[in-house]
Amino acid sequence: MQHVVRSRIRALPDIPSAVAHGTARVRSLVNAEALGVLHRAARVLLDDLPELTDRLVAELRDQEPAYQAAIESDAAEVWQEVHRSLRHSVNSLIDPRSSRDAARRCSWKIGASRAEQGLPLDALLHAFRLGGALVWQGLVEETARHRPDDVRLLVHVAADVWNFVDEHCTLVAEAYRQVERRLTWRRENRLRVMTTALLDGTTRIADLAEVSAALDLPEQGRYAVVLVDGPGAAYAGARTAAVLPGMRVVWHTGADVELGIVLLSGEEGADCPLDRLARDVAGPPGARIGISSAVDGLASVGDARRLAETALRACPEGGGTVLLDEHLPAALVVSAPALGAALADRVLGPLLRLDPSDRDLLLDTLAVWLDCEGSAQRASSRLYCHRNTVLNRLRRCEQLTGRSLARPADVVEISLALTARRLLRV
Repeated sequence: MQHVVRSRIRALPDIPSAVAHGTARVRSLVNAEALGVLHRAARVLLDDLPELTDRLVAELRDQEPAYQAAIESDAAEVWQEVHRSLRHSVNSLIDPRSSRDAARRCSWKIGASRAEQGLPLDALLHAFRLGGALVWQGLVEETARHRPDDVRLLVHVAADVWNFVDEHCTLVAEAYRQVERRLTWRRENRLRVMTTALLDGTTRIADLAEVSAALDLPEQGRYAVVLVDGPGAAYAGARTAAVLPGMRVVWHTGADVELGIVLLSGEEGADCPLDRLARDVAGPPGARIGISSAVDGLASVGDARRLAETALRACPEGGGTVLLDEHLPAALVVSAPALGAALADRVLGPLLRLDPSDRDLLLDTLAVWLDCEGSAQRASSRLYCHRNTVLNRLRRCEQLTGRSLARPADVVEISLALTARRLLRV
């Protein structure tokens, strides 16, 4: 008896499998019906495409300010673009396999061209979503008008329709950003080329107006150039921009240094003192910063760059900021290094040939005495020795060099010679 029951149980169909199979068949039939409804409605939309295009263009004019300007500029171009996009979209609903690639190419081209024209991406995506909503509304209205009972079937293809819209929004955004990156690179490269020419002094006079507009720098302003060398270059550039509110600073990365074109005054703005600039641009330890004298006009920025290079050469090796106007003697020395070296050898030669410990003692005493404005008393405090010791060392320097520290011309020579030795390391 048990054997018979088991046999009968085995003979029964797998109830869950049968139900699932039946459900799948029903779903397949429903989907087929839904696609039929979709295709019928889409063909009607295709026949009425000009009217659908007019409706979408009108919605764009009313709802999207960016498109208002585009329509006012060239209404025919916008209409053709919208018509082309809707045609590809509706065709893709009818025959996705053969229309898919053409629709994708159309959306990509629209994204790329609108990026080149500068239409905001948000506006473009809004237009595509408005188009998707209008197509879906058209499908529902057409079906409800002629076969109201079939409207419920459209629910089964709604996800496909909106997935298509999302796919093309993604395509448009990708094309837009790709072109935007290329345009940004071109714009930045153009600015780099312009800035390089300006700093090199090779900008043509005829191009100054274009350079002025591109860099937002007035042709008739007063300018200085800042050069930053060493580990603090980027920091100094960022700090300068941060601490000079309202002042225009255009930074440029050179081969070895950071260069800043600083607008000290505009056509209507007040002057920024160079000493304030020198104070505010100070970088961290290790950075060497040279600041030019002020020059008049954008055409003179190349001259300011060369002055800033001179100031940078006058910077101590260990770092610091040199404002050219405050270090003109040092600038003279580094501007003619061969003459500076010759001066150091001619004036300090006898001292330089002494034993190193004796040489350094006398040279340090001379430098400190000059730095103390000729006060032996103050020099002795800094050198940790007696005032008479300082005077004895100075007399010895006079004897060896043949110069008198009481004669101004000789003091100038000695001072320049010491500067040359420090900066040129002779």
